[in-house]
Amino acid sequence: MKYNLLGNTGLKVSELCLGTMTFGGRGFWTAIGTLPQEQVNALVKQSIEGGINFIDTANVYSEGLSEQMTGIAIRELGLKREDLVIATKVRGQMGEGPNNSGLSRKHILQQADESLKRLNIEYIDLYQIHGFDPITPMEETLGALDDLVKSGKVRYIGCSNLAAWHIMKALGVSAQQHLSKFVSLQAYYTIAGRDLEREIVPMLLDQKIGLMVWSPLAGGLLSGKYSRNKETKEGRRVNFDFPPINKELAYDTIELMEKIAKEKNVTVAQIALAWLLHRPVVTTVIIGANKPEQLSDNLNSVNVRLTEDEIAKLKEVSKLPSEYPGWMIERQTADRK
Repeated sequence: MKYNLLGNTGLKVSELCLGTMTFGGRGFWTAIGTLPQEQVNALVKQSIEGGINFIDTANVYSEGLSEQMTGIAIRELGLKREDLVIATKVRGQMGEGPNNSGLSRKHILQQADESLKRLNIEYIDLYQIHGFDPITPMEETLGALDDLVKSGKVRYIGCSNLAAWHIMKALGVSAQQHLSKFVSLQAYYTIAGRDLEREIVPMLLDQKIGLMVWSPLAGGLLSGKYSRNKETKEGRRVNFDFPPINKELAYDTIELMEKIAKEKNVTVAQIALAWLLHRPVVTTVIIGANKPEQLSDNLNSVNVRLTEDEIAKLKEVSKLPSEYPGWMIERQTADRK
């Protein structure tokens, strides 16, 4: 297991991060996982033993139950708080009232306290906004997050599911008003969904912002259970066909991944994860599991090494179609490389 710096900070996080969406299971989240506490403890223990020091959760996962079970696992396993990097998020609906969602000062400060209680910890290492709030001024959101950092309740702040212009605007506000700035972005990125490379990846590299990848197996599509001529009646996509994907393009990519996996005697899922781990922009890949064998397979992806030829072939088969202004920028900057 490698440990990478999270953006332009001195904080080291494992290249794989344990995701907790499968913990508990309430309401909508039952489609993703319904793990009881005993199995949660086992997965957390297995992750830590595999070298993971980074755990990502959110207040909305199973309506707060995921955070609570994560905290219980840490306590019952006797894990040292100082050895862990714990991340959670705020933005989603956490009650029926008009102020129980969004990124207002009121909601952020209230939810930070609630997350600390559920996790049973004194501070959050990385507090992330879970998406964009079109009605709350960015200045208000960043001001509240900065107050949390200054109070000691939060160490670093990050964002998730934002457009490039959202992030650049936020960085500008932080610089202008001397507020804490986003050090990371949590975003969807897979070899079957490379849209991030158009605008966001260049921005992340330029601004030295860390990238945390969610759904690296494209909601299970890259798990090895699916191909053009093979589908399964098990897995997340049976009940929750998300994220949206160009499946024909994905199946072309899966065919090549199956060939490479067979040659290396590894799984298709490990090839998908390894491809991400070979991308310079990626800081950490969030993995989740319902079973120990799934987690074990994912953990072993750090040992898979792709050759330059394999990376080139995977890049070609999964490439994005040309889109303006990308093709014009590439043409005009050719003489400056």
